[in-house]
Amino acid sequence: MRILQSFPEGRATTNPYLVQLDRGLREHVQVDGFSWWRALTAPYDVFHVHWPEILLQGRTPARALARRLLFELLLTRLRLRHTAVVRTLHNLRSHEEKSPTERRLLQAFDRHTTLWIRLNAFTPLPAGALERTIAHGDYREWYAGHTCPATVPGRLLYFGLIRPYKGIDTLIECFTAITDAAESSATLRIVGQPHTPELARTLSALAAGDPRIEFSLGYASDETLAHEIGAAELVVLPYQEMHNSGAALLALSLGRPVLVPRNAVTEALANEVGGDWVLVYPDTLSPGDLTDALAAARFSRHTARPDLSARTWETGVAGHLEAYECAARAARAR
Repeated sequence: MRILQSFPEGRATTNPYLVQLDRGLREHVQVDGFSWWRALTAPYDVFHVHWPEILLQGRTPARALARRLLFELLLTRLRLRHTAVVRTLHNLRSHEEKSPTERRLLQAFDRHTTLWIRLNAFTPLPAGALERTIAHGDYREWYAGHTCPATVPGRLLYFGLIRPYKGIDTLIECFTAITDAAESSATLRIVGQPHTPELARTLSALAAGDPRIEFSLGYASDETLAHEIGAAELVVLPYQEMHNSGAALLALSLGRPVLVPRNAVTEALANEVGGDWVLVYPDTLSPGDLTDALAAARFSRHTARPDLSARTWETGVAGHLEAYECAARAARAR
């Protein structure tokens, strides 16, 4: 079986989730990284797509137009050759703004999808869709070669892409409102790549005047993340909408508790790995939520690591191989 993935090979900034999946699959099947030439001309049995909207993006209007034309050619090729399409649903919806043409193309792609992979059992699917649920794998092996420093008392950390829907402005406002003498040693680190320069300026202005808040803006290497997460007493992920979070699993993989919004997905994660490790807050984040979670993280005695036994890559790769075989059979039958 030959699998074409929707992401290119060999990029240092590729999501480690994708890299670990790719490495595990290559021990069993032939896997090719994405290029338009390969997608339109090479033989493959399954096209596995993670974020199809990325295939439509271009740095200039001319490049975006070219991508849309190539995407239409790809749809035609997939349909004529009865190629199986497997789609992993990472989010409930795309966070990118799309034109009417892009929405039409993505809807056509959805209609042609053979099998859907969801990362948790709460992801809604099209009616009657062929699906598999395969849990997001952990990052323990990926970071095994990195040393985590000792925890800095009172250190709160947000890390990851800095985008409007991540709620970082609310986190800054809540943190600056903490004036309790008992939390005078608290500090906040914000680490990651801003979506736009304007967003970076807005967040910096919100934090101005509070020396307890520090920024490290830009791409963060694995070594940097291991250091930042290791130093944190609590990782705070105040997303306006949290469904699947690789950042939460990364923090847990490195043995640091996380504070996340309460919903069905995060409550299930807390039940899975342990409630001392996944702390939740209702509705909108408040200063009290931060101080309560920091106190819980500080005084809880963690006698064991988070239970991530259901998230080994051996299990995840086996699940993907079975999903590919199922999708290929369904495409041939169709």
